Order: sequence, then C-alpha cells, then structure tokens
Amino acid sequence: MQRVKRQGMRRWPIGVGVGLIAVAGAFITARGCHIESVPGTSSGGIEEPSIAKVRVPRPVNPASRLPLIPGLDLVHIGYDDRGATAPASEGRVARLTLQPNLQRFAQSLLAAHKFPEASVVMIDTATGHVIVYASYIDNGPPRDLCVEATAPAASIFKVVTGAALVEDSRLTPDTRQCYAGGGTEGLGARDLVDDPARDKWCVTLAGAMGRSLNPVFARLAIKHLKPFQLEVMARNFGFGEPVPFDVPVQASGVTIPSEPLEFARTSAGFWNTTLSPLEAAWIGTTLARGGEAVRPMIVKDLAASTGEVLYSAPPAPLVRHAVTRETAAAVTTMMESTVREGTSFRAFHDMRKKSFLPGISVAGKTGTLSDARAHRYYTWFMGFAPSRPQADLRTVAVAVLVVNQPEWQVKANVVARDMLRAYFSELTVPRVTKPSPAAIARRKR
Repeated sequence: MQRVKRQGMRRWPIGVGVGLIAVAGAFITARGCHIESVPGTSSGGIEEPSIAKVRVPRPVNPASRLPLIPGLDLVHIGYDDRGATAPASEGRVARLTLQPNLQRFAQSLLAAHKFPEASVVMIDTATGHVIVYASYIDNGPPRDLCVEATAPAASIFKVVTGAALVEDSRLTPDTRQCYAGGGTEGLGARDLVDDPARDKWCVTLAGAMGRSLNPVFARLAIKHLKPFQLEVMARNFGFGEPVPFDVPVQASGVTIPSEPLEFARTSAGFWNTTLSPLEAAWIGTTLARGGEAVRPMIVKDLAASTGEVLYSAPPAPLVRHAVTRETAAAVTTMMESTVREGTSFRAFHDMRKKSFLPGISVAGKTGTLSDARAHRYYTWFMGFAPSRPQADLRTVAVAVLVVNQPEWQVKANVVARDMLRAYFSELTVPRVTKPSPAAIARRKR
C-alpha cells in the first residue's frame, strides 16, 4: 500500500468558464467564441488583444443532435439471449451496443478492487458504439458515474494543450524544451522561466507527454499559446458542452485564466477543468479517428412493451472535425510515449519488462490530482489501442476514472490495462491473457 503526498486543493468549477470570452465584450454573442488578436498590449508575458475579431470553434454538425432516449436507465443494465438491455420510460426496452462479456468483466473488475468510486467506458472507434459502460460505488446508492463531469481533468488536459501546440503553433513531437528537474508535482513562477544555470534536463514534447512533465507544458504554453487558443482547442474537444449521447451528460468545465502562472498551470493540467469518463473516451475515439469526433451511441434500438421496434439508431453521425489528421497523428505519437516509456510503462509491463499486450501499440495519457480537503485521490487513464492500424484488429478507446482515498493500491492505468487485455483476449490475440477478477478479489482479502 502506498500513501500519496497530498497537495493543497481548490474546488474545481463545474460550470463553463467564460473568462477570456468576456474580453471581446459586446462583440461576442455566440457561445464558445474566442478572440483572434492583433498586436496589442501585453501583461506579464501574455499578450492581450487590443482589437479583436470573433472566431468560433469548429462547428457542430446539426445531424449529430439526435434525440435523447426518454427515461433510459443505464444504471440498471440487464442481459438476455440477444445481448445487453436497459429499461426506458413507459415500459420500453432499449437494446444496447455493449459487449456482454466485456461489460460483465468490467463490473467484476471494479468490484474486485473495491474502489470507493470508479468507472470505465470503452468505445469501438470505427462505429462510435459504446461497448463497455460500467460504474462502481463501494458504499452508497448506485449512480451513473460515466456521465458525471465533477472530477478534475488533471493531466488528461495535456492532450488538449499538446494539440494546440501542434495545430496553432506548429510544434512537433520532437520539439525540445529544457527544464529544471522535478516536473510531476507542483508548479511555481520560477518553473516558467528558461534558466540555463538550472535547466539541466531537456526532453522532447513527446517525452514530456509520456512522463507528464508539468514545467515543460507550462513553458511551451507560455511561449507559444495565448489563452484564447487553448480555450478554443478545449471546446473543439467538447469541453464546456455536454457530449451528445443517448442520455444527458454533464457538461465538462473549462476556465482558461489570462494570468500567466494560472494559465501555465491550467495548460499543464492543474485546476480549472473537469471531465466525464464518457468524454474522456470520446476524446480518445476522436484522436483514433484522425480528428473526427462522431457521436457516441449506446442504444441499438428501442422497443415498446409489446415488442414493436419504435426506434433504430442510424450510423454514428459526425459531430465535428476537432483537429486535423496531422495534429491527431502527432498527438498519438506523443501519447504512445506514455506506455512505451512514461507514466504507464510499469502498469503495461511485467517485472521482466515484458508487455502485457505484446505486439499491440497503445496510445495513452494518465492524470492524477488529490483533494486533501475531501480526502479523494483521482487517477485517470485515457487512450486507445491499437494506436497504429493492425490487420484484423479493431481499435478501441478506453477511459478509466478511479477515485480512491489518500491511501491506494491501484491506479486507473492498471484497470485500463486489464480492460484492454480482456478486449484483445476476446479477439484471441496471441500471448494476450485475460485477468481474473476473482484472483484480484482474493488478494484484497
């Protein structure tokens, strides 16, 4: 058992931040607009616009706004000889896209670890179909954690910053930045300043993503991005609005400060953003599809109590092009470093450094934040595999959020690894074995 070093916390905002948007005042009327600046004044090293024009994020395709399924209850998922089902209003029954074996495995895995709270979402990236949708609460009434956006996005937000650095500032995974060591804990004002006397370590942007190095992302954001650019990229990935889905989803929060240190901290994944597990999996799906964000879907069809089919789901419609294909490829390269040599190397490799998923490339990102006042320790894993096309293997995106007490044993990346092992073992991939939730539960006793 390990004890996590606690950090001072502030409350994460659930509402959508609009701080920078207000700079444009009466010129801005559309939600999600951002400011494109022309040369003006600067404040603390971050240029603020003196004259601005409005530019909106990439537009949402109206065809993606399919109706909600009235009364759909994804807390009480059942099974019959045709697959997974869920009750809806007026005695209707929804047939779901879930893979029953994987869904049962996910529920058993979370229960075996006895996390205070945890959730898993997996999406078939080719179709947008949700194949795993699991929530677990150890002590309390069940609820759908997959759509709650109350947890901090933490370092998952580095994916947004990385995409902005590539698309807006033309950086590459090989861009190098030096820093003064440390890098995974706090972030102070002196961490933002290049100092050859102190900066003894240098790393590529891909390496910084893999190792989740806060000062590297902070410095690159201060040098190459303006707050409005980061806010627009966040909105392109769905921050600040509900994910379009078959049930209501809580909107993730995003507030991008203009004050330099707070902007740097937000860029690195400290504070000011929240995320739901469904949206995290959706971001992974979007990157796996080369920047295409399609509407995730969990309902195949809806039938009346008489058995009459009232609704059949269409193919998942495109929501927007979140980033270019080139940007998605660059961010994928960065995320592959997480599993190959970064914060998830140990989770995805055994004691002999042999991969639990031999021959399968994995792109991922971890996130960690602790709330000392609430005694909650959040860990994330978001990613997809195979991250490079492989014959006869369908790519799946996975997002895991684990909420622990300050004392913990297993992080989200271990759960994500085991979910991917279960998925690929179902496809009979050679040398990939399926973990045993029963064995995990015995070890917990």
